Formats: sequence, C-alpha cells, structure tokens
Amino acid sequence: MKLKISELTTERKWRAATGYTEEQFKKLSALFLEWYRDHYQQSMSERHAGLEVKPAFDSEEELLFFTLFSLKCGLSYDLMGLVTGMDGSNAKRNQELGVSILKAGLSATGHAPKRSFKDVAEFSEYLKSETTLILDATEQRTQRPGDPEDQQSNYSGKKKPIRSKKW
Repeated sequence: MKLKISELTTERKWRAATGYTEEQFKKLSALFLEWYRDHYQQSMSERHAGLEVKPAFDSEEELLFFTLFSLKCGLSYDLMGLVTGMDGSNAKRNQELGVSILKAGLSATGHAPKRSFKDVAEFSEYLKSETTLILDATEQRTQRPGDPEDQQSNYSGKKKPIRSKKW
C-alpha cells in the first residue's frame, strides 16, 4: 500500500487520516485483530500464506488504517485506489471487508449504534439518558402544487426547486 502508517508522525496527522489519536488507534487495532481472527478463524498472515500474488495489506493494522482512512476522506473507490496503490475494485472490496469486521466487532461488544426502532416509545427509551439530540436532516424535493393557494405555503420567491421545511 502506498499510504503508510509510518507517515503519521504527529497527532494532527493521525486525526486527519483516521479520526483517532495514535493511542486510540492502537487500542482499536488490538480489538480489530481479535475481530479479524474471530471472523476468519486465522490471522491475516496465515490466510496469505502460500498466495502467489502479493496482497494489498500485510497486517490487520493496515486494513484497519485503510478502512478508517477511506471512511474519513470519502474519496471514490477509483481515487482511493490511486492514493493507496490498488485498483478501484480492490479498494471497494477491502473497504467492505474492513467495515464488515468493524461492524461485527462493535456489535458484539455493544458499541455499535442502534439503527432502527419499532416505535417512538422504544426510541424515547433508548435516548432517555441523553440531554441533547442533534438531527442532521436533508431537504426533500416536492412537486409544486397546481392550486394557487397551496402554492403560497411552498413558494420561496425564487426560481429554484421547491423545498419543504418539516420542522
């Protein structure tokens, strides 16, 4: 891989590349190694033994670094491949592998966020200990109503797509 962990020489670089400090990354890396071995029943070096082609990563730590870097920077798979020295399809497969191991490990340890609720009561119960809730919502396009009275409630005065505010 072109991008090397050894190039992260300051805390600023660690945070910029992974979102974690070096110490946090090392702790997560130790857990990731366990989760990888649980998933495959062997280490990465054991899995790669006897391969004729050189794999993209030499260790679980490199896979974790690649996964966190790819999630942090948000590049397309082709650009991610260019930055890391692999093709886009390998970048996609490797990111999916890393994310699946992270999800499985975080779920098993109870650290993965809950993504769905059966009703509002369950949602309220889940968040009862939280004091602040921040929602990141996006605007939704709507069809402009044909009735002039209905148009007034959605009309912004600009010749742009109509967006409704649902708050």
